Amino acid sequence: MGKSGSGKTSMRSIIFADYLARDTTRLSPTIDVEYSSVQFLGNLHLHLWDCGGQDDFYKNYLDNMRDHIFRSVELLVYVFDVESDQLDVDLKQFEAVVEALDQHSPGALVFVLVHKMDLVAAENRDALFNDRRKLIMKCSENLAGVTVECSPSSIWDETLYRAWSQIVYSLVPNTKLLEQHLDNFCRICGADETVLFESTTFLVIAHCEDKAAHGDVHRFEKISNIIKQFKLSCRKAQALFDGMVVQNSRFTAFFNQFTTNTCVMVIVSDPSVHAATIQLNIDAAKPHFERLIPQTAM
Repeated sequence: MGKSGSGKTSMRSIIFADYLARDTTRLSPTIDVEYSSVQFLGNLHLHLWDCGGQDDFYKNYLDNMRDHIFRSVELLVYVFDVESDQLDVDLKQFEAVVEALDQHSPGALVFVLVHKMDLVAAENRDALFNDRRKLIMKCSENLAGVTVECSPSSIWDETLYRAWSQIVYSLVPNTKLLEQHLDNFCRICGADETVLFESTTFLVIAHCEDKAAHGDVHRFEKISNIIKQFKLSCRKAQALFDGMVVQNSRFTAFFNQFTTNTCVMVIVSDPSVHAATIQLNIDAAKPHFERLIPQTAM
């Protein structure tokens, strides 16, 4: 949910329908509610309700469709346009929505995206986001039944993948168990870190690291963005993308199709670990994770 023009349909199309950011300009405004269902990790079905953001639709959602729209909600993604000139109105509508959610779906998660951050000068983004976050959190501070988290986002950089990876991570059951097995795999490989991506969206669903903290906290989302664009380019060229290896003087990165529904990235900086050994470990681990991931995604 979010005001009309805030970017809801554009981000959904990029994440789940393989749109490029530049292609979203041809999308039409959503009328009323657009329903869709996507398969994630094989047998986790996400039922997405993309709600039009015009004022008349908001009134209808809250007055006439309240029970239908807000009952049995697992998670709400609410989008604020950072350039909106009606912030007070936007906040009041958000407050009304989370109150309805608290009434009909206590326990639901709310992810708020302060969107189109690319339109803000880089040096002002953190301060502006923190100010908006305080106002947004104030709207829900008296509601015990919902949990609200805020993230900055833009369809033009990795922040979109970072936000949506957090969203989907919260929906996948038993992610802690999956990360325990991934951590063990990382140690067996002698790797610096390993990352598990869902193979259609390239969202990060699990990761672990065995070395000191990396300086770039956005690296996974940058990789999601780059690899997905490369895979789409391969598709346009009618070429099959199965994996790749990138090597330089500091590290070797392996990116492979892993299970039916995931890809894995393994980063190794130890020059004594041979590339062929990593590839053998990846191939040997596939059956184990193939059995594990369907159980995780039930």
